[in-house]
Amino acid sequence: MFGDEKMKGHRLLLAVFIAGCILLSQVGCQERAGQPPEPKPPTVSVVPEPVPEPVPEPTKKGPRIKFEKVAHNFGEVNPGSTHRCEFKFKNIGDDVLKLKQPSSSCLCTVAKLDKETYAPGESGVVRVTKFHVPKRQGVKSQPLYIFSNDKSTPKVRLVVKARVVLKVAYEPKRLKLLLKGEDVDCPEIKLTSLDGQAFAIKSFRTTAGAITADYDPSLKATSHIIRPRVNTKRLQKHLRGSIDIRLTHPECDRVTIPFDVLPQFKLKPPSIIIYNAEPEKPVRKVVWVLHNYGQDFEVESVSSEKGIIEILSQEKTGNGYKFELRITPPADVSKKRFADVFYIKIKDGAKLKVNCSGFY
Repeated sequence: MFGDEKMKGHRLLLAVFIAGCILLSQVGCQERAGQPPEPKPPTVSVVPEPVPEPVPEPTKKGPRIKFEKVAHNFGEVNPGSTHRCEFKFKNIGDDVLKLKQPSSSCLCTVAKLDKETYAPGESGVVRVTKFHVPKRQGVKSQPLYIFSNDKSTPKVRLVVKARVVLKVAYEPKRLKLLLKGEDVDCPEIKLTSLDGQAFAIKSFRTTAGAITADYDPSLKATSHIIRPRVNTKRLQKHLRGSIDIRLTHPECDRVTIPFDVLPQFKLKPPSIIIYNAEPEKPVRKVVWVLHNYGQDFEVESVSSEKGIIEILSQEKTGNGYKFELRITPPADVSKKRFADVFYIKIKDGAKLKVNCSGFY
């Protein structure tokens, strides 16, 4: 009996324990149900890269000009020298290429085309037949322009250039001669190689042969001295000119030296021009004759070629003469102009003349 009661007590405790466990389990589930859900990792969206569109190949519709080069450099050249070169091109289009002849802003450069029409795939050449560099040292650059019916490149600029460098030095750079009498002194001309290369003189020429010189064309040296001689009569007729000396130097084939002659006498004015002339109505003019070297001289005679000019007075002033002239236009105006010459003969010297022209 006592054992049954004890068993009943154990069963009651076991029932209470089980009931408590069930209650605790329900409370824990309710607490977990009240908590917020754990955050999910963010979703990353992948954007696909754009596929590039195919680039269309350039078309060749119409004529198209293409040059192998657009500039040519001659490098170092001698002063006053002339050079040639070529610019090659091709029509890479699919139609006929039409060109105009090259143009340049300077007469020192001349270029030309063999023809002005080129079929597709045909090649051509712009020939620079003349590129003349100046005598002064430095860089010389000259553009050329080619115009065509190529719509993408209707105008092409070509350039030729060079550096002017002295290879043979010469003195004097210019001759100033004085006509003081029958004999005219001309200074020596010295030629010197600046790069150490020996050369010979091939020729010596001057305007109208007014100046001559002896030289040995077989003599090669790095320096030459020329002693010119002057032909006074020829020099009096050519008061300005140049001396052209040809050389065998590989980098300098010539030297050009200009000359000026200061005559003994100076006329003021050197000529007379009358505008709006009236028939038989005299016009007065004054002419002076001066000596350029300040020397005294005498006038031997004066005259008029056609008698239109009349000498009213002749006056000596210092180292010169003053002439007062009366010019009477002829009555015949059918030719609308007239002309005469006033001559002045210097004693033991030259015969000077003053040209006179008139217009009605």
